[in-house]
Amino acid sequence: MYFATIDCGTTNSRIYIVNEKAEILGKAAKKVGVKDTAKNGSNEVLKNGLKNTFYAALDDANMKLSDIKFIISSGMITSEIGLLEIPHIWAPANINDLAKNIKKVQDTSIFPIDIPIYFIRGIKNKYDPQETTIKDVGRLDFMRGEETQIAGLFYIYDLGLPLTVVVLSSHTKFISIDEYKNVLGSITTVSGQVYEAIIKETFVGKSIRKDDDFDDEDYLNKEIINIAYECVKNTGFLRSLLIPRFMDTLLKTKWYERRLFIESVIVSEDMRAINQFKLLNFPVDTKFILIGSKKRSLVYKYLLKEKIKIKKDILTITDTEDIDMLSIKGSIFLAKIARLL
Repeated sequence: MYFATIDCGTTNSRIYIVNEKAEILGKAAKKVGVKDTAKNGSNEVLKNGLKNTFYAALDDANMKLSDIKFIISSGMITSEIGLLEIPHIWAPANINDLAKNIKKVQDTSIFPIDIPIYFIRGIKNKYDPQETTIKDVGRLDFMRGEETQIAGLFYIYDLGLPLTVVVLSSHTKFISIDEYKNVLGSITTVSGQVYEAIIKETFVGKSIRKDDDFDDEDYLNKEIINIAYECVKNTGFLRSLLIPRFMDTLLKTKWYERRLFIESVIVSEDMRAINQFKLLNFPVDTKFILIGSKKRSLVYKYLLKEKIKIKKDILTITDTEDIDMLSIKGSIFLAKIARLL
């Protein structure tokens, strides 16, 4: 049996043609996501982008549409700026809760290909809609897509519990999982989007742009990270973002030192989100798993160990294929539980 998985995010979408053994037979990716809907006020760009990407994956697999039994999808595709808004389920939630709440749709006005598509719902933090006010905004959060990665983690790895998963993409998302494999909820920041905006939309971007052949993937200068952390702590996030500009024009520094400074400033600001763990009854003293790029994970791991004083293991998943397999195998896991396979 062949089917497709769609992982639709804020900025990028990936589609895979797979079989029940999670073997990838075809794939395609495109820089299209719900950000296009937010920018254009319509989801037509997203619809057409996903349609074209689906057919590109189908061509890569050398298959026809009739070969594919269904599509299973997760991520921002189920948000109000995706293809179809589908309500989150409440935390705490486990794998069985996710599987039994999958929604089937076959409607070309929603997804412009005549094939069944199954949408995996996201998870939202528990709160009382009748009683919660703006004073309680620190309790609010949700995820779309990361719940499928969590299913993939359980499917692939033997994990010690409780566990904190940190997904590093266009956002940073801290996800707390208890000893019974329940997702307790999440805490999200817009770290990745802030970094992209700095590079593209501010003059600071010029100061952190690569200008030689040096590969900074493994570059980790603890002194720079510590200084960035102290800047955020003592002078604030916004001034700290400007420091690489001064480092560029007033000091003899390299682009990769200035880039590490900016990366460390953003991670240092993210560390402040951990202050809300107590509010949400998330345990801090757990094993951590970081999912994201190698460089970004190195900085998070260092600050979690040195500043937050995490004593337990901090594991990383940084290989792009390994990260992609989390969503693929998570989708397969949920599809099997839901008896779609």
